Amino acid sequence: MSEPGIIAAGEGTIVAARGSVMAFKAIAAQTGGDFSLMERTVPPRGRRPLPHRHVNCSEAFWVLDGTITFVLDGVEQRGRRDDFLLVPRGAGHTFGNDGEAPARLLVLHAPAMDAYFAELDALWSRETPPSPEEERALMSRYGMEPA
Repeated sequence: MSEPGIIAAGEGTIVAARGSVMAFKAIAAQTGGDFSLMERTVPPRGRRPLPHRHVNCSEAFWVLDGTITFVLDGVEQRGRRDDFLLVPRGAGHTFGNDGEAPARLLVLHAPAMDAYFAELDALWSRETPPSPEEERALMSRYGMEPA
C-alpha cells in the first residue's frame, strides 16, 4: 500500500478478528496518523466487539452491503445499505451482523487505529481465541474502555 492508486474491494492491508476480515484502504503511516479507513466484512451471527468507548478516537460506519445491528449508548439501531452512523468520542457502542449473509462496512477511525487491529489480528490468529480479559487489555492500550 505504499504507492498511491485505486484499491479494489476486498484489497488493502488485510487483518482478521472475530471472523471479520478488515481490508485497510488507508493506514496511519499514509495519513500521518490522522485517520485509518477499512472495509470490514462481518460474518453472520459472529462474535461482536466487546461494548466499548473510545476516549481518544471518533469512529464512523457506512454500511456497504447487508444489515448491521449497532448499539450506541444503549440504543439498538439497524443500519442497512448506504446508512451512516457516527460514533462520537466517549459514546458506548458495539455492532454485529444478525442476518443470514455477510455484511460489509466502511469504517473510519480518527485518529488512526490500524495498529490496534494489527495486534487484534495477532491475538485472533492463535490456536485458541483470546479471552475477553486479553481483548480488554489490548483495548485499554489503545484508549478504549468498557461501556
